Amino acid sequence: MILQDIINIIESVAPLSYQEAWDNSGLQVGDRNAEVHEALLTVDVTESVVNEAISLGCDLIVSHHPLLFRGLKHLTGATPQERCVMQALRHNIAIYSAHTSMDSYLHGVSGRIAEKLGIRDYRILIPSVSHAEAGLGVIGDLPQPMDNEEFVAFVARVFATPNTSLRWVEGSCKQVRKVAICGGAGAEFLEQAIAQGADAFVSADFKYHELQNAYQRITVVDMDHWVSEHFTREIFEQLLSPYISTRIARADMSPVKYHLPLTSRLYTPNEY
Repeated sequence: MILQDIINIIESVAPLSYQEAWDNSGLQVGDRNAEVHEALLTVDVTESVVNEAISLGCDLIVSHHPLLFRGLKHLTGATPQERCVMQALRHNIAIYSAHTSMDSYLHGVSGRIAEKLGIRDYRILIPSVSHAEAGLGVIGDLPQPMDNEEFVAFVARVFATPNTSLRWVEGSCKQVRKVAICGGAGAEFLEQAIAQGADAFVSADFKYHELQNAYQRITVVDMDHWVSEHFTREIFEQLLSPYISTRIARADMSPVKYHLPLTSRLYTPNEY
């Protein structure tokens, strides 16, 4: 299949016009007119992922995060990005990324999380100024309300992946019914989630003072960035598998590891 045809399939739901101004979604490496036969699906394009594509004979990598955010001034192999580009070119591997274009698709990154959590009738949380049907994050209702701790445990089960953990703060409501979601770093949308009546907000990359600001206002479930977006690979698979062979990259994983203590007991100052 021609690469441009594959791009058209992705962009039929996540057009480049959806992406944020600072982003670099789209074709990163490759010839739009080239034939492609097998795609490796990933959140991040790393050297390990490129090497996996080479070993499997894949001629296309489809990622969520762009390999390139800024132009390269040289190709000397001095950085991981340069080495990924050089290896991809050497082995005729195209690289396409759908980042905030896929984030802004209603049934994209955040929408997929909502579906995994059973959220009903979800809608865009932050509508796009230029595209009425698109925007960042979603908000909707659980089928049945849950206690805060029950909800956090439920999210943890849905997102169960190796080497990860969740942080959370409790809001003002004893039960969670309306849930706002933003895959990736969504702390900037906290106030909008509160304003729209969310009992809980599921996202990633919260700083301490952002969680402190949420405490006793809205329950926040904060997770690893990669974990919040790893379902994106399923979206790519559903879009592309009817047309070409697809594989989810085994080398694709969060670079962040978590040390889990043997006990969760909190010590008082006098016990140190």
